[in-house]
Amino acid sequence: MLQIYNTLTRQKEFFTPILPGKVRMYVCGMTVYDYCHLGHARVMVAFDVVARYFRYRGYGLTYVRNITDVDDKIIQRAQENGESIAVLTERFIAAMHEDERALGVLPPDLEPRATQSIEDIIEMIKALISRGFAYVGANGDVFYAVARFPGYGRLSGKHLDDLRAGERVDIDEAKRDPMDFVLWKRAKPGEPFWESPWGEGRPGWHIECSAMSTRCLGQHFDIHGGGMDLQFPHHENEIAQSEGASGTKFVNIWMHNGFVRVNEEKMSKSLGNFFSVREILSRYQPEVVRFFILNSHYRSPLNYCDENLDEAQSALTRLYTALRGLKTDVTVPLTPAPSGNGLAHPPSGAAAFEQRFRAAMDDDFNTAEAIAVLFDLAREINRQKAEQPALALQLAGQFRAIAGVLGLLQADPDDFLKGGVGNQAEALDETAIESLIQQRLDARSNRDWAEADRIRDSLKAQGVVLEDTAGSTTWRRV
Repeated sequence: MLQIYNTLTRQKEFFTPILPGKVRMYVCGMTVYDYCHLGHARVMVAFDVVARYFRYRGYGLTYVRNITDVDDKIIQRAQENGESIAVLTERFIAAMHEDERALGVLPPDLEPRATQSIEDIIEMIKALISRGFAYVGANGDVFYAVARFPGYGRLSGKHLDDLRAGERVDIDEAKRDPMDFVLWKRAKPGEPFWESPWGEGRPGWHIECSAMSTRCLGQHFDIHGGGMDLQFPHHENEIAQSEGASGTKFVNIWMHNGFVRVNEEKMSKSLGNFFSVREILSRYQPEVVRFFILNSHYRSPLNYCDENLDEAQSALTRLYTALRGLKTDVTVPLTPAPSGNGLAHPPSGAAAFEQRFRAAMDDDFNTAEAIAVLFDLAREINRQKAEQPALALQLAGQFRAIAGVLGLLQADPDDFLKGGVGNQAEALDETAIESLIQQRLDARSNRDWAEADRIRDSLKAQGVVLEDTAGSTTWRRV
């Protein structure tokens, strides 16, 4: 059975959906004022795999990932650029979708935007005021009264008294308590605003996700996910808002992916080690970046460095090389995932690899272990290519099918292997490579081994590796 680590309970739990056969999952998406960075890519890829695996296991999934298209950073960036908020956010939403497609991330089922959810936000704030969880402050903003919610801090493990000790009591005289947070901000000159019972204003960040998630999935749903950095205060505040407004449990399982580090340091603009997805994709193929992300467990820290990306490139090359020369346009259908703890009879052949893959993924979506299964399967394919070609072809079909659950190995092997790393503006084009290979073949026919070796070494120096097989020569980039 599928087990998921629940941040709320700090342990793995067997997954039991609220509605049999159905899964409702919400993931905090991007605040669209700049290009997506590697941290965003990790969230997109990690939860894309979670969604793919639920569907592979036969669940009916509703996957919601929101867009924050109004907040302080967006307003500030639009003012700095001298453009409207709408123009700014539309540009970066389009860029986000481009990055998403490049990384093989399937779109969520629903993608609500904060600016399209104002009615729901206002209704939730009204409910919080009526239930005594919110109040209008001295400055006209509406605040959430944190002390009124008895379970505040249980997600993050923080305690209100400890949090207050680190705050200045006079930090904001409009609040009753320094830990209270804003639900609705009164409009300032030049800022966007909407009409509300509390005057012209706009929503606070935390209330946006509470309103969008419950509107799309109901007051109580299965899974809420996002980056570890959102655990406090954002997700803690979401619980307080949503349960305060509804009086019912908000989410069963909270999932958080780990932080991204760069050369073992926290990624940040101030340290100058901040990389956008586009910068990385200019140097590495998109599937290499996806493989790199998935080769670590989603809860583990992810360390970005050239060496790790180069290793991902080499590893993915080995997997694609196993598929080279095998026509697997039609993949072998995956057998239905078992509803219990295993199969009735021990599987053999391709089914054995699939069962191991399921066992890895059922253990809190352990993609690193699932990829290890792919390598074992690749080795078996390579062994059977010469001994039992028909079995090798069957294994290759299963190989691509289970890799597809991770969003990997769906390209033509030759296209990937000849694609190389990033945008190689100065690299040899395919026509030049094929011409040199033919010259080498001619040299070998003439028994001019020195010339043949010179051409091979010249191509290798330019990042092209030749592989001689019986009667033909194939090539790939490194």
